[in-house]
Amino acid sequence: MGREEYDILVKNGIIIDGTGAPYFKGDIGIRNGRIIRVGCNLRGDAAKVIDASGLVVAPGFIDIHSHSDFTILAIPTADSLVMQGVTTAVVGNCGMSMAPVNPANLDLLKRYLGPFLVPGFDYGWDWRTLGEFYKKVEERGTSVNLAPLVGQGTIRIAVKGFDPSKPTKEELDEMKELLRGAIRDGAWGLSAGLIYPPGSYTTTEELIELVKVLKEFPARLIFTVHIRNEGDRLMESVEEVITIAERTGVPAEISHHKAVGKRNWGKVTATLREIERARRRGVEVNCDVYPYIAGSTTIMASLPGWVLEGGVEKALERLRDKEVRKRIREDIEKDKFEQGENWIKLCGWDGIYIASCPSAPEYEGKSLKEILSKWEDPYEGFFEFLLRIRGNAAVILFYGDEEDMETILRNPVSCIGSDSWTTAPQLGGKPHPRAYGTFPRVLGRYVREKKVLSLEEAIRKMTSLPAGKLGLQDRGLIREGFWADILIFDPNTVTDRATYQDPHQFPEGIHYVIVNGQIVVEKGKHTGKLPGKVLRNPLYKH
Repeated sequence: MGREEYDILVKNGIIIDGTGAPYFKGDIGIRNGRIIRVGCNLRGDAAKVIDASGLVVAPGFIDIHSHSDFTILAIPTADSLVMQGVTTAVVGNCGMSMAPVNPANLDLLKRYLGPFLVPGFDYGWDWRTLGEFYKKVEERGTSVNLAPLVGQGTIRIAVKGFDPSKPTKEELDEMKELLRGAIRDGAWGLSAGLIYPPGSYTTTEELIELVKVLKEFPARLIFTVHIRNEGDRLMESVEEVITIAERTGVPAEISHHKAVGKRNWGKVTATLREIERARRRGVEVNCDVYPYIAGSTTIMASLPGWVLEGGVEKALERLRDKEVRKRIREDIEKDKFEQGENWIKLCGWDGIYIASCPSAPEYEGKSLKEILSKWEDPYEGFFEFLLRIRGNAAVILFYGDEEDMETILRNPVSCIGSDSWTTAPQLGGKPHPRAYGTFPRVLGRYVREKKVLSLEEAIRKMTSLPAGKLGLQDRGLIREGFWADILIFDPNTVTDRATYQDPHQFPEGIHYVIVNGQIVVEKGKHTGKLPGKVLRNPLYKH
């Protein structure tokens, strides 16, 4: 028998294979993008040998909840993701995807996604379908794999814009056909953002009709949901997702599970119990979580849902009306939100920070309390501020409880997701530190320091569990025949460095990241390689 030949040979590693099983020491041989040998004392010729002595070798992380489809064309190197060990990002979450596009409503979609897009970058917007968008991504290249979902909000904008009315039969049929087209283009399922218009305009029955479409296909497809309310109506919102999953038979994923606002802390114990009960009767429901007690969204999400009927520009028109301002103030102060979260009431002016504001970057990193301090009436100041920046800003919201987050993190059904998008230091702004630190933070703070999870369990939650949820057949494990998406890190030093005031900091302790058998991070430095793929569902035909 001749000597084995490898492109890369990883030697002497502490291998944690992603199943949750205890580590073992060994070697990994990689050829033609795949793992071809896992064993001890592997011998053979290799173009590259990596000595992993004292280091953990694990499957590359799969970010179950990412918005990197918004930025990947502008930042194909996906610096913030890949430098923390992510090799695959599930994108198109929260009801927001870059397609399908109806040219008649394109401006509405662009304004809807505006706070997440890279300022100054020419997207072209020369695609209409999900397939056309991801072909453009492939032509440009990417350092990470992308597994797309299609957004229910984007589909509804294509058909109805920001019209809150119930769809006619013809409109619903059109939505279903757009969903079918996205599935044929490779989407792994449908996402919904029920907290944001136009998702918040959607009834449970309308969602059930759409989700039923996924059962028409002979493949595993999923439904992911930013639930309708994560605060006072948290339990009812979780029960809605369980109902949809039970009535359609489609696996569901509750996105970035949490309880918002101090008065709601502790409720996650009950919601997790409901998820477990549903699973015991055969309803497949999971959730994901990020290891922070602050989130991020658009500044316009601070307004009652009715203000955004017709889109952002219509909302800005309304804000010029004194009577409308009075009604908004009353809805906020008296907690009269019928849709979405009352972020100002839940977080306070001092708990909402500007993360990015392209037209007025001097406000980035400041709280609304600081920004509005020169105004005698903070509400009037807030309305004027929104008009000045034309509603285009992302915010960070401090609303959570550490104990709640750890409770969700410990639960066996929870995956880890960043809920971020790719960024890079040169872009500036003050994005949520989860963009750079989610996965190393779990390893450093919640495994090594706080011992909330074992290392093996943490890695399972970031590899095989999300792979299984999505239905990826050959990723998420260190196993012969699987694609060589591999992470090598120091378990004694790995940690996040990004902070709220200084977020553009790469983590420590990540030595190598290998994507599809090519080294993208070597000795803690990005190599600039773009070996990532668009991972499409098994139904996709080239």
